[in-house]
Amino acid sequence: QVQLWESGGGSVQAGGSLNLSCAISEDTIDNYRCWAWFRQVPGKEREGVALIDPDGPPVYVASVKGRFTISEDRSRNTVDLQMNNLEPQDTAMYYCAAGRRGWCAMIVGYFNYWGRGTQVTVSS
Repeated sequence: QVQLWESGGGSVQAGGSLNLSCAISEDTIDNYRCWAWFRQVPGKEREGVALIDPDGPPVYVASVKGRFTISEDRSRNTVDLQMNNLEPQDTAMYYCAAGRRGWCAMIVGYFNYWGRGTQVTVSS
């Protein structure tokens, strides 16, 4: 059974950086059309942060543009999220997700496969 798992979360001060990685078991990242990172804080809906779409450039939510970068690392079979200049409002549980449909969208309902999340905490 395919499983995703995230790593790289932690606690940093504002302005710091973290690199999240999403690994996949029993499969390769190339077998999935779209990959994304989402985040969620208690009491709020899960929010799309970054998306890899093979038909275009990566997509980012406005609040992270210029600070976060999503990428695929085929040598490690991971999808990574480099987060720079972190802000306290970036504090959340971060989830990676993979989808196989013929199109991509940074919406929760599109993705069939999810990791369990990794916590990111940014202090001011």
